Amino acid sequence: MKLSESEWALMEVLWAGERFALHEIEKALRPTLGWSKNTVHTYLTRMAGKGMVDIEKGQPRPYSAAVSRERCARDERAELLGKVYGGAAGDLIAAFLKETHISGEERDRLRRLLDEMEV
Repeated sequence: MKLSESEWALMEVLWAGERFALHEIEKALRPTLGWSKNTVHTYLTRMAGKGMVDIEKGQPRPYSAAVSRERCARDERAELLGKVYGGAAGDLIAAFLKETHISGEERDRLRRLLDEMEV
């Protein structure tokens, strides 16, 4: 499931709680995206059509996430891995490690994870 940056921002609001009213979502997004209630409603309706948002009509807080953050993050990682690294997870990890500083604690955690993965 591919999310645009705007869709990701909207989903972050929904993932922060259980159910939301339109004005609550609009208030959360206004500082970063500057959206009006109409724009938020349009996005919510479109995203509901894609199966990303649940809308329970007749409720005071009708909007909720229909997909988990974990699922969306997994889909984004899979797309990046396939598109940029041809499915080679080791190449992706190596690139991140070469370009990003990690703490000794993170390094140890990665080593433990790799050791646990060995059969």
